[in-house]
Amino acid sequence: MLNPQNFLKAIRSQGIEFSAGVPDSLLKDFCSVMTDEGSDIIAANEGGAIALAMGHHLATGKIPLVYMQNSGFGNCVNPLTSLADSDVYSIPMLLMIGWRGEPGVKDEPQHVKQGRISEELLQAMEIPYVILSEEESEAEKQLEEAVNTMGEANAPYALLVRKGTFEKYKLQTKVENPYTINREEVIEWMLKEMEEEAVIVSTTGKSSREVFEIRARNNMGHGKDFLTVGGMGHASQISLGIALGKKNRPVYCLDGDGAMIMHMGASAIVGNQSVSNYKHILINNGCHESVGGQATVGFAIDFQKIAEASGYKQTWLVDKMDDLPAVWKKFQQADGPVMLEVRTTEASRADLGRPTTTPVQNKEAFMKNLSN
Repeated sequence: MLNPQNFLKAIRSQGIEFSAGVPDSLLKDFCSVMTDEGSDIIAANEGGAIALAMGHHLATGKIPLVYMQNSGFGNCVNPLTSLADSDVYSIPMLLMIGWRGEPGVKDEPQHVKQGRISEELLQAMEIPYVILSEEESEAEKQLEEAVNTMGEANAPYALLVRKGTFEKYKLQTKVENPYTINREEVIEWMLKEMEEEAVIVSTTGKSSREVFEIRARNNMGHGKDFLTVGGMGHASQISLGIALGKKNRPVYCLDGDGAMIMHMGASAIVGNQSVSNYKHILINNGCHESVGGQATVGFAIDFQKIAEASGYKQTWLVDKMDDLPAVWKKFQQADGPVMLEVRTTEASRADLGRPTTTPVQNKEAFMKNLSN
């Protein structure tokens, strides 16, 4: 296994000083080293990280590093092919891609297809790549070859990173989080308070896992929930599509700060459509908790003002559990689109499981419920 601190030093020794990306569970130890180094920009989304890297190269002439999970590679296809490609602006950058769903390695359903086609996508985009070695001297040779290739071709080069490539590293930099509300507890409270006919679309990550387990232990069934297990940042637009199609059903979007930031333009579309049955719940813990705990800018921006400027009719912020019941009543009774931001701790159960049903079973149960 690679020591993430040593490998980052090897990268820096090649003159690669700038790094940006979106954290990934397979890269979390490496990403944590960069966070502690203080040299990293956590981008809104992977395509934005490509653009940041381009700007760095244009300003300095140096090669930047962009990291991501392969599930987010789709966000990069456009800027990589229409801007950075050697047929356009010819921008060199080192891509480090966590290989979720690698063939032969057990993973969650949402990663299987992306994992199977990861190499094919890189080949189709004519991006040279190598599977990063777990042996330090070989990995450094691969890195040197990557830098030489980028220098000659002035084009991107990718390192595909398998599960377990990096040694464990504990993040030292902590997100300043003064809040006391536990996310799973507040989700459970809200699920019990929702209207009988209400449906919920939950965002990518631990929120969906918690929704599934809360329903299971309370024998509530899963037919009212759509779990957005992939496609981070798209839960709000899935919710909007449902709300437009089922205007007689309250539709709750259970979102996260990282996910909302990733595709924040979606808020303008929600506001513009002005659907009265749309209820947006933003669980803001200020970090990408499920992939290592790296900070988002969730505590540094005003989501309420963003929502209101986008056309939401009303917004509320709760950071103490005792304040929730009174605010919830107003939120629930208001005509949408409305937003309730709940600021929580970053903590979750170590034994939190994963859905035991397949995505297709989830879809079929959800659509059956909507048709009733």
